[in-house]
Amino acid sequence: MKEAKSSKEDRPYKVYAIQEGVVIDHIPAMKAFKVINVLGLNRKANIGEGIITLGVNLDSKLSGKKDVVKIEKKNLTEDELNRLVLVAPKATVNIIKAGKVYEKREIEFPEMFEGLIKCSNPKCITNHQPVKTIFYSQGRINPSVKCHFCEKVFELDEVELI
Repeated sequence: MKEAKSSKEDRPYKVYAIQEGVVIDHIPAMKAFKVINVLGLNRKANIGEGIITLGVNLDSKLSGKKDVVKIEKKNLTEDELNRLVLVAPKATVNIIKAGKVYEKREIEFPEMFEGLIKCSNPKCITNHQPVKTIFYSQGRINPSVKCHFCEKVFELDEVELI
């Protein structure tokens, strides 16, 4: 374990370095638990033998406060990245190999989400018929999604994942 100092305070904190896996950085403060849920990491079968480390409400030069999730022995699938972007659209994913950052990338907001989001419009056909939901991305700076069927637009904090 490494010991580091907080930039704003003189208190040490422990950080567990992973050898293989992913580090999800720049998660909005207090959203790490939501990231764990949308990735299904709250179920033992999805964790495997790896360690999950949460950093909550950490100091950030860019946004003031942020969360970080480290997932040992895990690679994120395209579906997991699409779920992640709905909770933390400005997050970055660091792929760790042999204890080093092998690749660092921002997650991309896809043009379409199929079967991932429940429409909040009670009148939408997707809430009354066995129809797979389809949502289209709206905007890049303040992203939102638009239902293909009822055409209602929802902010990301209003959507519920299926």
